[in-house]
Amino acid sequence: MNTHSRSDEVRARTRAMVLAGVRGLTLAVAMLPVSILCLVLTLLSIALIPIGVGLVTTPAVLAAVRAFADVRRRLAAEWCGVRIETAYRPLPEGANPWTRTFALLRDRQTWRDVLWLPVDMTAGFFTALLPAVLVFYAVEGFALALGLWRAYAESPDGTYWYAFVPVSGPLSALGAVPLACGFLFLGYLYGPRLLTAHFRLTGAVLTPSQAELAERVRVLTETRRDAVDASAAELRRIERDLHDGAQARLVAMGMDLGTVEVLIDKDPDRARALLAQARQSSAEALSELRDLVRGIHPPVLAERGLGDAVRALALRLPVPTEVSVDLAGRPEAPVESAAYFAVSEVLTNAVKHSGADRIWVDLHHTDGMLHATVTDNGRGGATVGAGSGLAGVERRLGTFDGVLAVSSPAGGPTLVTLEIPCALS
Repeated sequence: MNTHSRSDEVRARTRAMVLAGVRGLTLAVAMLPVSILCLVLTLLSIALIPIGVGLVTTPAVLAAVRAFADVRRRLAAEWCGVRIETAYRPLPEGANPWTRTFALLRDRQTWRDVLWLPVDMTAGFFTALLPAVLVFYAVEGFALALGLWRAYAESPDGTYWYAFVPVSGPLSALGAVPLACGFLFLGYLYGPRLLTAHFRLTGAVLTPSQAELAERVRVLTETRRDAVDASAAELRRIERDLHDGAQARLVAMGMDLGTVEVLIDKDPDRARALLAQARQSSAEALSELRDLVRGIHPPVLAERGLGDAVRALALRLPVPTEVSVDLAGRPEAPVESAAYFAVSEVLTNAVKHSGADRIWVDLHHTDGMLHATVTDNGRGGATVGAGSGLAGVERRLGTFDGVLAVSSPAGGPTLVTLEIPCALS
């Protein structure tokens, strides 16, 4: 049993050594040109900001740098179990190029990504290459002993230096074998650790400071508290609506039916009138229950998705509303519900306060983000201040790391953009 366990361990470590070598070679060779290209484009784009060209190119270039860094973060987690945290600031989709460019340049995480590029080109390159060297240089030593030395013997010099061993014939080629075994042994012991060291170096540059992580935790704590408060408020609203609406009607209907039992023989006409009143009360109670259920989770949202639910919502508005939907699938149910009620709240605010005679809604999904834009041609002046309906929308979206952006100059129009990170099924 111990022999089998030992052989299994050797096979597992040998496989890990080979994988570390292949992955290290991939990182060193394939990623180096990308790092150089990203750094050159970043420096060039930032240098062109004063003449205006950089305002257009910098967001795209920094987005590419972020995507490249995200690839390295994912590989660190998948290959070596090294988790590299991020603390990017959210960027509203509707911001103009000037705002987006300087928002990116004020983001500390963006500068960490840029600083990581030269580190990845130098120290990162060598730390990734080391496990590959230990594996493939050892393979070369064995290949020399098996006859590869002949290819070098035909050269003008006739001698090939394998590390510090000169190889010029079959006997000297055999001298490379012990050295190759040494490289292989070192790769067996330290290859996976060296690859892990490469990712730890990456993490040391890319990981935000403790203060930034603490701020991130604080924001998440606040959004969770807001979500709990919103849930409690929603439960109180449901209880109040049930008590003041359907429950009161059902109690009145029960009293009417009790009176009917007493009057059915003595005063049939009065009994029939009370039955008609009870039937009307039951219909009104049923209607109120349907409205209540629709306010909790509209059936059309569950059955047909966010696009059709927003279209149905628009049909009930007193202001003509156009809805454009480009969704290739459906978000997860909590995200879909949050997006629906956020759009509903924004539409309600537009109808009540904007004085608009036209509203446009656009729903689409790009780059892993669900985008919802509500535009009206009203008087403008909307703000995300305390006590406003938009503040509640912002808290609702914050639960899902979503953001809300409002552009509403005096005189209009008002543009409200909602973004929630999610995938479509």
